[in-house]
Amino acid sequence: MNISKSTFVKCVVMAAGMAAAHPALASTAALTGSKPNIILVMTDDQGYGQLGCQGHPWLETPHIDALYAQSTSFSSFHVSPTCSPTRSALLTGNVPFKNGVTHTGGARSRMALSAVTLPQYLKKVGYTSGIFGKWHLGLEEKYQPGARGFDEVFVHGYGGIGQAMDVPKNKYYDPVIRHNGIFVKTKGFCTDVFFSQALGWIKQNKDKPFFAYIAGNAPHGPFVAPNDKKEKFSRFGFKPSQQGFYGMVENIDDNVGRLMSCLKEWGLEENTLVIFMSDNGFVAAGTGSGELGTRDGKPMTAWHAGLKGSKKSPHEGGTKVPAFFRWKGVLKEGAVCTALTAHIDILPTLVEIAGGDVPKDIDGKSLVPLLQNPDAEGLDRNLFFHIGRWGNGKADQSKYDKTPGKAGFAVRTARYRLVNNEELYDILNDPGEIQNLYSQKPEVVQSMQAAYDTWWDEVRPFMVNEGQQQMDPNPYHVKYKQQMEQGGIPAWTVPEI
Repeated sequence: MNISKSTFVKCVVMAAGMAAAHPALASTAALTGSKPNIILVMTDDQGYGQLGCQGHPWLETPHIDALYAQSTSFSSFHVSPTCSPTRSALLTGNVPFKNGVTHTGGARSRMALSAVTLPQYLKKVGYTSGIFGKWHLGLEEKYQPGARGFDEVFVHGYGGIGQAMDVPKNKYYDPVIRHNGIFVKTKGFCTDVFFSQALGWIKQNKDKPFFAYIAGNAPHGPFVAPNDKKEKFSRFGFKPSQQGFYGMVENIDDNVGRLMSCLKEWGLEENTLVIFMSDNGFVAAGTGSGELGTRDGKPMTAWHAGLKGSKKSPHEGGTKVPAFFRWKGVLKEGAVCTALTAHIDILPTLVEIAGGDVPKDIDGKSLVPLLQNPDAEGLDRNLFFHIGRWGNGKADQSKYDKTPGKAGFAVRTARYRLVNNEELYDILNDPGEIQNLYSQKPEVVQSMQAAYDTWWDEVRPFMVNEGQQQMDPNPYHVKYKQQMEQGGIPAWTVPEI
């Protein structure tokens, strides 16, 4: 039986009072079936370390820093090395290759129609769901988010605004966005537009359980920032690409601040779980390297949190991302969980909290025990990664391929990371992957490589999109052309917030 939100909050307040007198009781708040609103904010190519709260020395992200301080966060949270795979894992609880997603290109980014998605599970327990920003899991109508459980759909095409498979000649300013099947011409910078649409929808649905998936395209390339942010970093002497990347990050922070202010104004803080994360490692072309500019006579140097690798890398920098869970009055503030966790854990966690039936045959594990007690012992599990960007139809030759940016694989346990079966690092003692222990610990290597071989054999039959990368004609272009011929592109109706 699901209790009401108000009753649950009262129970939590009582439990908090008891926990203050008896610290051992602090982890006993019942999250299962508590049915909060859920807002998941996921950035694109930001990765780990590009936030003040994660040690960045000069990047200004005060609103996300405040969110972090109010959250239970996961310091060893991992996703896939590229975006479509992460998105499919998050929405299904299964590793991306089991969803048919092996690449970000063409048909190989389509999420298998057999996959059951998070909004479909949530719908069974009374939630309405909306997506705002980036989908990138299939362009044909049967693969689009409206056919995969989302009630409100406000997305750009393909992997990024302005890419060849998006609406022709689309831009970060005033982009054409598809809203519930109709292309509309928006007004403003893309991230501002996505948050505005999400906030308007949240306000309309604030009296019933909702899931808002705000998955903007920033700071993905091309590196275009709002004019005020661009001018700021230009004054510091930054190159255009770095002006764009860091300007977009600070603009995301502004919008997170706007989101949190609205939740407070609307009285939603105490019955809303807010999650912040990124979809893969930071994009090296955007973050840059070395000295980028100067401020007050002091150098502003690129900072990568001491991690090795970035997006499209099998190293830590390719898969480690921020993961903050904030629910005022319910989750511990400022708590850090060090357990090895991943994108596949999002679905079972949220379905359990929503009171749904958590599927038992998926790869992910619910994080509810760790949210209740961040100090609880985590699973000593194997996480598997493969870049997956092999040539079309070449999966069978790519199991051990390690071509930089195209392939490469890794296995991660709570302690070790095996990379390409030639590098082994003790992450607990060497988070920057400096000392290769491959020859010193053959038993560890053998065990992890055997686990990878078993995993590959398990997932290979699920790669249903192999050999289908080309999409001609582009389904998105076809729909856009049809609408242009039948009446054109109307202006976006800016929601009231």
